[in-house]
Amino acid sequence: MTKHDPITGRYVYLTIEDIEYRVYYEEAGQGIPLLVGHTAGSDGRQYRHALCDEQVTKDFRVIAFDLPYHGKSLPPHGVRWWEKEYNMTKKFMMDFQLELSKALGLDRPVYMGSSMGGHLAIDLASNYPDNFRATISVEGALRSAAEYVEVGMAGIRKEFDNPNVNRTSIGAAMMLNISPYSPEANVREIQWEYSCGGPGIFAGDLYYYYYDHNVSPEEASRIDTSKCMLYFLTGEYDPNTSPADTKIAADLVKGSKFWTMEKLGHFPVTEDYTEFRKYLLPILEEIRQASETRAKVA
Repeated sequence: MTKHDPITGRYVYLTIEDIEYRVYYEEAGQGIPLLVGHTAGSDGRQYRHALCDEQVTKDFRVIAFDLPYHGKSLPPHGVRWWEKEYNMTKKFMMDFQLELSKALGLDRPVYMGSSMGGHLAIDLASNYPDNFRATISVEGALRSAAEYVEVGMAGIRKEFDNPNVNRTSIGAAMMLNISPYSPEANVREIQWEYSCGGPGIFAGDLYYYYYDHNVSPEEASRIDTSKCMLYFLTGEYDPNTSPADTKIAADLVKGSKFWTMEKLGHFPVTEDYTEFRKYLLPILEEIRQASETRAKVA
């Protein structure tokens, strides 16, 4: 018997900041739209397990995208993109979600992102609560750890956008962020994905991750979870965003919910999806029930 995954993939054209991007996305399932955002320097392949999880897709239309310059989303055609330094910004990250939602006709989707995508979940809940019914911040915080921020973009580019540093080395560097309990096959998959990135893209993504994402305590305390519920999930073995870092954010956002994920690291969606889904499924069920209740009231 021929074996297929229940995933379909296609391209959609999005115009962001007056530039047209040809964006690749994959989807599976039906029901409440669930946009899932990948980590810096990687792509939507990180969510292949969630796309094949029948307990998720029976009630949720899961949409995993490759940001421009990532995975199958090529740099924009007709633009001399190679003549300027690539840096991902907070504005672009947020605008991308809004444009993708609009293009696909999504009604107040749920957004879940990991690492820089986890940071984005906080930014979206803060800035666009009317556009999303809930966001799930995986490995997110108010800001990245100060010791990494202090390195500066020049230091980051020296480390990750250097002709003497090859793609394989970047993939190997991700080992430092993974739980020692994660299955080796999954760890190797993360390394592979990071070894496929374009030159300078991982470093450029870190501009948003380390610098452009910076939520003040005052901003966090103003997030309205009655409009857009905010969930936090962080692996206990994440050296970049510790559970303590995430808890600071969760304590400031009234009504939000936070869990430390045991034996998981910085890439929980990929490094051990079997463990990750133990935390994800109850959250999705809560979102489903809340959506049902709102629909009945309306």
